[in-house]
Amino acid sequence: MKVGVVIFPGSNCDQDAIYAFNNQFGCETVSLWHKDEDLQACDLIFLPGGFSYGDYLRSGAIAKLSPIMQHVIAFAAKGGLVMGVCNGFQILCESNLLPGALLHNDHQKFNCKNVWIKPQTLHTHLTSELDLNTAYKIPIAHGEGRYYCNEETLALLKQNDQILFRYCSENGHIDASSNPNGSLENIAGICNQTRNVFGMMPHPERAVDAELFNTDGRLLFEGLLSALLK
Repeated sequence: MKVGVVIFPGSNCDQDAIYAFNNQFGCETVSLWHKDEDLQACDLIFLPGGFSYGDYLRSGAIAKLSPIMQHVIAFAAKGGLVMGVCNGFQILCESNLLPGALLHNDHQKFNCKNVWIKPQTLHTHLTSELDLNTAYKIPIAHGEGRYYCNEETLALLKQNDQILFRYCSENGHIDASSNPNGSLENIAGICNQTRNVFGMMPHPERAVDAELFNTDGRLLFEGLLSALLK
């Protein structure tokens, strides 16, 4: 099982992801530079968090033009598994691999704290090992994390069961008070219609190690990686 972590100028969560996949899950893990033209036969491509190209224009708007992204898009079109977290989620939306956009947080401040998210579906590799009635503690760190889409897109996300997570309280209650950034309907993560591209703002790769007193992110990766063994 081979995982490729794409590194853009300004990425700062790439080593967190490499540590998680390599040290915690035993995956062969390689770094893919944004100018690379070869995905090195990876089974899973991971777009990490950070501030690619300084977040100029819009977060992810320049990164989508990187040479490697055309290969990531082609890989996804063939059914390859692609996951983007935080800035990676923004890049996936800018690349039209996922619908919608990530806007500035409604309070115009940078968020860096633990939040709670509740899975909305079990019908994806990423969420297959989770419990719909459980709230999971996952950290966030973003300034542009407010998910937005138009009404037609939102209706399709619901119709196709593409909403992965919603922000919630510790006891699993989904309401405005548990929404850290003003995201539409508390949406914290989505997938594409074919369920092989996943994006979320919270950082599960930072919640896989007992030494950090949080392992709630492990089940997400275990479900995703188990798909590669089938």
